[in-house]
Amino acid sequence: MPYLTILIIAIFGAFYYRAAQFENESTLIWCGLSVLISGLAMFWLHWGLPGMITGLTVFRKRRKP
Repeated sequence: MPYLTILIIAIFGAFYYRAAQFENESTLIWCGLSVLISGLAMFWLHWGLPGMITGLTVFRKRRKP
């Protein structure tokens, strides 16, 4: 079981939860999207940590006007 990977995904989820609170956005949506994108990048696409960070950044930049 990849415990370190799951821990990293949880840390990113907590980070985006706090970032959404700071920006007055929906916290559960951003936390859920972070966990979903991170899980897809790490387990399904096998991109690793750089792919996970890139996926989150691209999604965040495309969402913000």
